[in-house]
Order: sequence, then C-alpha cells, then structure tokens
Amino acid sequence: MDKKGVTYFWRVWEHVWPQWHRLVVVVVSALLIGILFSLSFATIIPLLKVMTGEEGLHSWVDRKSCDLRYGMDFYVPDKADFMGSNANIAFYLLVNHIEEDGQAQKAGLRPQDRIVDVAGYGAGLGNERVPASKLLELLAGAADGTNLSVKVICVDDQDMQPVLINLETPKHPDNITPEEMGFLKRVEWGFKWAVVNRAQWATSFLSRDDTGSKQKSVVFIILAMAVVTTIRCAATFWQKYMTEKVVQISIAELRGKVFSHVMFMPVGFFATEGTSDTISRILGDTASVGKGVKVLLGKALREPLKALFCLIGAMIISWQLTLIFLGAAPITIGLLGLLGKKMKRATRRSLMASAVMLGRLQDSVSALRVVKVYNRQECEVESFNGVNRQLLRRGIKIAKIEAGTGPIMEVLGMVAGSAALLVGAHWVCRVENSMDASAFFGLLLFLGSAAESIRKVSDVWNRIQEANAAAERVYEIVDGAAEPEKPDAFELAPLREQIEFRDIVFTYPKSDRPVLNGVDISIRAGQTVAVVGPNGSGKTTLINLIPRFYDPDSGRILIDGKDIGDATLRSLRDQIGMVTQNVVTFNDTVAANIGYGKHDATMEDIVEAAQRAYAHEFIEPLPGGYDTVIGEHSSGFSGGQLQRIVIARAIIKNPPILIFDEAMSQIDADSEAKINDALSGLMEGRTCFVIAHRFSTIVNADLIVVMDGGQIIAQGTHGELMKSCQLYQSLYETQFTIT
Repeated sequence: MDKKGVTYFWRVWEHVWPQWHRLVVVVVSALLIGILFSLSFATIIPLLKVMTGEEGLHSWVDRKSCDLRYGMDFYVPDKADFMGSNANIAFYLLVNHIEEDGQAQKAGLRPQDRIVDVAGYGAGLGNERVPASKLLELLAGAADGTNLSVKVICVDDQDMQPVLINLETPKHPDNITPEEMGFLKRVEWGFKWAVVNRAQWATSFLSRDDTGSKQKSVVFIILAMAVVTTIRCAATFWQKYMTEKVVQISIAELRGKVFSHVMFMPVGFFATEGTSDTISRILGDTASVGKGVKVLLGKALREPLKALFCLIGAMIISWQLTLIFLGAAPITIGLLGLLGKKMKRATRRSLMASAVMLGRLQDSVSALRVVKVYNRQECEVESFNGVNRQLLRRGIKIAKIEAGTGPIMEVLGMVAGSAALLVGAHWVCRVENSMDASAFFGLLLFLGSAAESIRKVSDVWNRIQEANAAAERVYEIVDGAAEPEKPDAFELAPLREQIEFRDIVFTYPKSDRPVLNGVDISIRAGQTVAVVGPNGSGKTTLINLIPRFYDPDSGRILIDGKDIGDATLRSLRDQIGMVTQNVVTFNDTVAANIGYGKHDATMEDIVEAAQRAYAHEFIEPLPGGYDTVIGEHSSGFSGGQLQRIVIARAIIKNPPILIFDEAMSQIDADSEAKINDALSGLMEGRTCFVIAHRFSTIVNADLIVVMDGGQIIAQGTHGELMKSCQLYQSLYETQFTIT
C-alpha cells in the first residue's frame, strides 16, 4: 500500500470532519441498515418453520430464548415422532445441546436429558404430563435472577425416575457486577438479553392461542418484515443523501482552496507546467477525489456493516461453518491490495493523459482560424488521435483491473461458501440432531448475503486508489510554493526618486542559459523608458522583473534605494499598471473589465477612464452599453477595441509606474493618435516602461535602452543612439514603422 498516496487522500478529510453532525447521521444510518438488513433475513427462519409446519412461532421464540438465556437447545420433533411409542415426546423437552459454561451446564443438565416439569407446574395441576410447549413457555418467561425447580429424567437413568435440578435464570444485565462477570461476558449477556426481550415483545402481539394458526403467524412475520424493510429504506435514504451532501461541500471547499492557492503561485509555475494541466487538476482531479470520499462514506461503510451483521447471524446459527467461510479472507485482502496498487498507478497515468488531451483541445480550438487558414486540420486531427489513443490505453488498463476484481472476489467467495455448505450439508444429512433444515437454509441466506455485500465492496480499494492518485495531483498544487515574500516584508512607499537595476542575472526554470546577464540601469521617477532590441534579447523578461513575476538569480532591483525583494507584493504591485500585447479580458461586462483596475471604482470613474482611452465612443452605442458582456473569446469586439478597454483598465488604476508591452500592437493609426494624446497626459509625472516596435511610441521616450543577448549594450535618446549604436540604427531601418 502506498502510504504517501493514502496520506494525500486523508488530507481531504480536513474538509469532511467539520461536518461531524452529518457524519453521525451517516454512521448511525449505516449501522441501522446493517442491523435491519440481517434482521430481515433472520425472519426467514421462523417463516420457514411456520410455513412447513416444523414449529410454531411462539415455540421457536421460546426455544431460542432458552438457548440464549440458559445455553440449552431442545430437539424439535417432526410429525413422525408423534407416532407409536414416541407419542410421549409431546410431554417433555429433549435437551439437544448444552453450551459450555452456560446456566444449563452449571445446573448439571446434559444432552439427551428430558425436562418433564418446571417450577412444579405439573404438580399444581395434579397432572405431571405437561405439554412441551408449556414447559418452553415457563423456561423462556421465567423472571431474571430466580431459581427454577426443574424435574428432569437423566439420560443414563434406566428407571426413568425424574430428579429435581435447580436451574438459575441469569440476572438482568444492570444487576451483574464486574466481580461476578467480566466485561466481555457482560456485553455478551446484555446483547442476548436484549434479543430475548425484543423477540418476546414482538410475539406478544400474537396470542398463544393462535399459535396453531399458520396463516396468522405467517401474516405477522411478513408484516414484521415489511416494517423492518421500510425503516431500512428510510435509513438508506438518509445515509446516501447525507453522504452526498458531505462530499459536495467538502469538494467545493477543496476546489476553492486549490484555486485560492493557484492565485498566489508564481507565474513561472504555469509557464513550466501549463494552464491546462492545472485546470484539469482543479476540476477533474478534485471530482475524482470526491468519488473516493463518496465511496468511503457510502458503500464502503454500509456494505461491510451489512456483511458484519449477516456474519453475526450466521455465527449464531453455526460459528464453525462461518469460520470456514471466512477462511478466504486473508487471500481476499492480499489480492485487493495488489489490485489497488495497480489501479493507482494506472489512474495517475490516465489523469496525466487526460490533462494532455485538455491542453491539446484548448490549443486547437482557440487557434481554429489559424488551423483552417493553413489547412492543418488533418495534422491537428492526427495529433489529437495520438493523445486520444494514449488516453484510451490508460482507460482500458483501468477497465481491465476493474473487470477482474469482481470475478476474482466472486470465485473466492464461492470457494469459501462451498466449503462451508458442504460441511453444513453433511451435518444436516448425516449427523443426527446437529442442524435442522430451516437453520441450514437460514445459514445459506446469511452467508450468501454477506458474500454479496463483500462482493459489492470488492472495488472499493480500487476506487480509493483512484482517489489517492487524484489527491496526489491536487495536493501537488496545494503544496506548491507560493510567491516568495519575506515574513518581515515592509510596505513599499510610492515611487518618488528612481528605479535601479543592479547587476541583474536571471535564468528561466529548466533553462541552462541566463536570459539576463549583468543588467545595470537607473531610471529617474517620471521618465518614460523605451526598451528595444531583437527578439529574444530579454526585453519582456526585464520588464516582468519589476512587478516580481520572477525574482532575479542575483542582483537587486531598488525603488528609492529599497530592495523590492524585501517589500510586500501588494504594496509593490499597487503602484504598477500593465498593458500587454496579449489582450486579457474577462467573461464579464465591459464596466467590470475596466473597473477591474480599481476595487472601489464608481461608474463615473469607469466612464472617465473609457473616455481617456477613447473607448467610450464604441461602448456607448452598444445595445447594453457598459453592461455589455465581453464573451469567453471576446467575440463582438475588434482587437483595437479590446486593447483600448485594457488601456482604460490601466488608466483607472492611476499607478505611479506604467508598463506597456507592445500595447499599441492592435491599435489602428487613428486610434493610436488619440491614445497617444491621452497617454501623454497620463504619463506625465509617472515612470513608464514601453516595449514597442513602432517608431511613434519610441521616439518621444526620455530614455531608450537597447538590449541584445540579455545585456544592455546602449542607452540614450533617439538622436544619440542613431549616432552611436549600430544595432539601434539597424532596428530603426528594419523593424520600426513610422506611422
């Protein structure tokens, strides 16, 4: 068993235990189901006895009461016993079995002894020939803790002369002291006492005078079965409903916990692991964990209790045969452990393949226009089919393990059951007075029901291992490192003087070459800095270090002389606004997307920001105006319109530091002119970092930084760089577009 996997799965229970009041209902309902399930089968035995005429209902209850109270069972005569010389059997009780250390053994009774009178009942009538049914009634109904004078004809008495024996009835459980009886014995007697009293109470509704009426007894037993079944079904409803409620609440909390942690994880994690895998874990894997919890609180709790109480019923009939049946348990447990280990391994691989498929689907569907225009549909289909086949192989392996578990458990159950039944059949057919047919049939029902309940839980360990694999993937995210922030981090004051990059070295995870190597630059507050360079020179990486999306391997970034690595992330990012080349909008209203940049933004603030970004002119005519919903894929809006909405979001935040990463890439010339006018006012008095390929964006910058190979090779104004920097001249001639 994988202890690590189990540890992951049990961590889910931190969301389950707080619902203890519902768990109590689940457990109590499962106990009730198990007890009533076995009780419904227990009623089959008296029903058979009554219907076959083997024994009356009151007689059966009285005989079982004597067995439980005194450890003494009586022979049940059949019709042939009342013929000829054996006719006297109707007037005595033939002792069939004596339990060791029972009250009957202590009194000196032995098998084949005959009880002919109890407490002088026959003498009181002037007639010692007391009906056997009355003798049973007297023994079964005797008060607790009293001495009975029992007249017995001993088995070895040739003269057949009765002798008096004092038979002590057991005390009430509440009146037994620890000195008189050990704890386990007291528990055992308490259980027997409860069974006796409940059985006698139930049959008290049927008059003893009607005992001979087979129809009334049968109706009584069937009605009792109906009541038991109804209560059991009600308990089943509550057990299933409460289990589902506990699972749904727990998994909702787990999903919330994972998502909350994801929001505070480093950006680099998703660059390495991918977003589709994370989404798969938050949605698919948490659902798999929920299935495991549901199984554990559902049939994993209910079915074993049903099997347990059925086995208790079987043991009451014959503990020897029940132990033979249980002989297959060690093999069963070993096989379940082996299959569970295989299931966990197969499930983990299947979940990983599922995450890969989700990523493939996301890529293909989101890039469908590109796929079509380049006629790559067949290539995408082939690629998807490869991932699909891999997931299919994983699924088939899981199906193979699932399909094999049930039959293996069934074969083991059949072998164990057959062994018990063969011995039982021998006892019924060959060994005299060992077990009557109805008891043997009842044993069949109990063992069969126990085997069926065990078969139903044969896949539980597989389900738990599936949940283990899913929980491991979920908690890999939960245990992932959050963005680093020092415990004693200080609140960074708004930028006043300058931002400094000192000897910055940075390497992306899983890369062996630094992207930035020895970067030094100083920017005065209020300056607009344009960062230019060929692709891969480190421009975007340098800008991403300012809001600490990444931390440098070495070197420091200082704001007003204070290391931003020692500041709180919130205080740092509160003074940064960012507009990127990849437009990011949310599936929400236009107003919500613009107001996203300011927590307490009013509608007036939103409209003003939209006007300054020249977005108001196309938002107002929309049918819903600012309440128009930007769809999942931003349908209905052009790229330039979406870019202006995003710029309005940055404007409304009103930060001291602005970052524009190709922010004008999707703006037409007319919009660009308007936005440049708006931004010129917005940038005044602020520190701005601009990455752009358009000359109009760069030429007015206070400082232009030229990067190549992760290093700053030149910096200055446009005029200075055109004279001194050959790379800048080349970029100007080949990449910058004058508009």
